[in-house]
Amino acid sequence: MQNLAKSKQGGIEYGWVYMNLSVIILTKNEEHNIVDCIENVSFADEILIIDDYSQDRTIEIIKKLSNKKIKIFQRNLQDNFSDQRNFGLSKSTKDWVLFLDADERISLSLQYEILSVLNDSIAQVSGYYIRRRDVIWGRKLMYGETGNIKHLRLAKKNVGRWEGRIHEVWRVRGKIGKLRNPLLHCPHQEIREFLREINFYTNIRAEELYRKKVKANLASIIFYPLGKFIVNFFLKRGFLDGIEGFVFAIFMSFHSFLVRGKLWLLWHKK
Repeated sequence: MQNLAKSKQGGIEYGWVYMNLSVIILTKNEEHNIVDCIENVSFADEILIIDDYSQDRTIEIIKKLSNKKIKIFQRNLQDNFSDQRNFGLSKSTKDWVLFLDADERISLSLQYEILSVLNDSIAQVSGYYIRRRDVIWGRKLMYGETGNIKHLRLAKKNVGRWEGRIHEVWRVRGKIGKLRNPLLHCPHQEIREFLREINFYTNIRAEELYRKKVKANLASIIFYPLGKFIVNFFLKRGFLDGIEGFVFAIFMSFHSFLVRGKLWLLWHKK
């Protein structure tokens, strides 16, 4: 049964709305992000934390919040983000599920829109794409690789599953809608953090490609990253995002270089 609740965010009352929403947040050493993230989704019925055995104060901080909506589950990621997200789905007790990363924030307008679609009994929709706007070093990136990106993050619980070890996708059956208001993504606020995450994700991606029997050669190691930079910075007009757009395009090309370089090493070591 849906719970009738009065929602108030940022001093704005939405009125009486039917709430039936779980928010699932994957965490790993997110002590600097987790409080803001949880407070940002306080409008949900339950908040599930799927933690990859954080070694910082993430879990301690969450427990100190004493929020009855929060449920904490610790589970090894094992380099498979889909399994982690599907585990979260299995623990949800609500009909609708919203996936959020600890470095993402839902704007007030997006909160209102989510509450609105959850109460739309006429629309026969299984899930919704949400546009994501990256914020790098205080600047919103409007162009380049992330300028027009959208993810399926809000859907009914039992209409699909996540697939892919990394760059995972939620495969949902039925009609898919689109929300107008963007999700804000604030990753990599320090260069060292950016490099650390790139190293982690490229390890997983290279292993995934290796299992699929994909091979790398000198040409792909050199020209694929170069081509990616040209596409992102020039064809997708990343240059309009200024120095932040340039640095971001460089790092995304570096990501591609590491994936193919590591893939080549895997074939020559195994």
